Amino acid sequence: MKTPIRALVLPGGTEIGLEIQRALALTKEIELYSAAAPIPNHAPLVFSQHRLLPNVDDPTWLSSLNKLIEADQIDCVLPAHDDVIVALAENESQIKARCIISPRETCRITRSKSETYSVLHGAVRTPALYSSPADVTSYPVFVKPDRGQGSQGAAIARNRGELDALFSARAGLLILEYLPGAEYTIDCFSDRDRGLLFCGGRERSVTRNGITVDSHAVEHPEFRSTAEKISAALPFHGAWFFQLKLNRTNELTLLEAAPRIAGTMAFHRVQGVNFPLLSIYENLREPVGIIVNKGRVEINRALTNRYQHNFEFDHVYLDFDDTVILRGKINLLVIRLVHQWLNHGKRITLITKHAKDIQQTLRQYRIAELFDAVIHLTKEQAKVDFMNPEGAIFIDDSFSERRAVHDRFGIPTFDCSMLELLVDDRA
Repeated sequence: MKTPIRALVLPGGTEIGLEIQRALALTKEIELYSAAAPIPNHAPLVFSQHRLLPNVDDPTWLSSLNKLIEADQIDCVLPAHDDVIVALAENESQIKARCIISPRETCRITRSKSETYSVLHGAVRTPALYSSPADVTSYPVFVKPDRGQGSQGAAIARNRGELDALFSARAGLLILEYLPGAEYTIDCFSDRDRGLLFCGGRERSVTRNGITVDSHAVEHPEFRSTAEKISAALPFHGAWFFQLKLNRTNELTLLEAAPRIAGTMAFHRVQGVNFPLLSIYENLREPVGIIVNKGRVEINRALTNRYQHNFEFDHVYLDFDDTVILRGKINLLVIRLVHQWLNHGKRITLITKHAKDIQQTLRQYRIAELFDAVIHLTKEQAKVDFMNPEGAIFIDDSFSERRAVHDRFGIPTFDCSMLELLVDDRA
C-alpha cells in the first residue's frame, strides 16, 4: 500500500467533513486535502491544504474535480455530503481517484427516504407513509423532505391546517406517522467480503438543527439484527449508519439509512473505531481489524470558535506569571501555542518580573528549555524598554504593560482571553 495516501474530503466544511478531518489529521498514513465551493465555511481553518471546487450541481464540477485530483495527485475522495455521495457514485468511472463510497444503487436509493422505505419494507419496521394530506386520519404527523439532511425542512403537523401550510410552502415532502419515542443512531462498518464487522448504537439524547450534541451508548438486541437485515437488502462498503425511533407502542422504527460518515461517529472513534480510515482500507482491500475500548463514554458537542486573521509575526514576547503559569498551574493554551510557534520557526522570548529565581521555577514546571531567550526584569523596570518590536507581538496579563507597548510600538498585544485567535488547527 502506497503511503501517505492523499485523501480529499469533499466538501471539507460540513460537520461530516470536520469529523473526517478529526479522524484522519493525526494518522500517519494519510495526507489530508479538502475542497469546497467558494462560500464561507470552516474547512480553510482546519485543513492546511484547502481548494476551491464548484458544487456538484455545477456543470463543470467533474472536470474541475479531475483537474484538482491530477494537480494534487489525490488517491481517494471521501464524500462529506449526501448529494456528493450520489454524484460520485453516478460518475465513479470518470473520476481519476478512488471514491470511498458504497455501491451506486445503495447510494442512489438511500438518498431518497421513500425509496429506502420501499426497498426495506417487510425486512424492517418502517413508518406509515401517507400519500397526501387527505389520507391522514389522525394527528400529529411528521413531515420531512424525501431528499433532505440534518432535519432541514422537517416539522410536526398537529392538524390539517398546519399540514396544508407545510405542503403549500415546499415541494417534495413526505407525510409520515409520528414517532414520539427515543431516537437512536447505529454506527456500522461493513466489509464487502466479510460482512458487518461493527455495529454500535447510541441514543440521540439532545439534537440541535438535526445534529446530535449529546449521546451515550445504548445496547439493544434489535440493533444488530436490523443492521444485518438492512445490509442484506442494501450492500454497504465501509462506514454507514441508520437511525431508529420508538413508535407509540415502543417498537423500533426506521428513520433512515445512509452510506456515509456521521458527524457524531466521533463517539465510537474515540473508543477505537476510526470509520474514515477503516473505509479507506476497505476500499483498498487491505485487511482490517477493530479493537474497542470498554468503558462508559458520553459525547457532548458545542460550537467551536476558529478565526482567520492577518497578523504577521515571527517573534513572540511572552509574560510568565498569570500567563504561562496561571493559578499555580501551566496554562495549557499558552503551552500549546508555544509549540505551535516553534513548529512554525518563530522566536519566543520570555519576558518576566518573576519574584523568584526564574530558571528554578522553569525547571520546577519542566519547561526550562522551551524558550529562545529569557529576560528577567526587576519590578521597577518596564518591559517595553527591553523589546525589539520588529515582527513582534506581546502577550501579557497586565493592561498597563500592554498599553505601554501598544503606545510606543503599535504592535499587536494580547491577554489570555484573546489567545484563541492565534490557534492554528489546520492539519
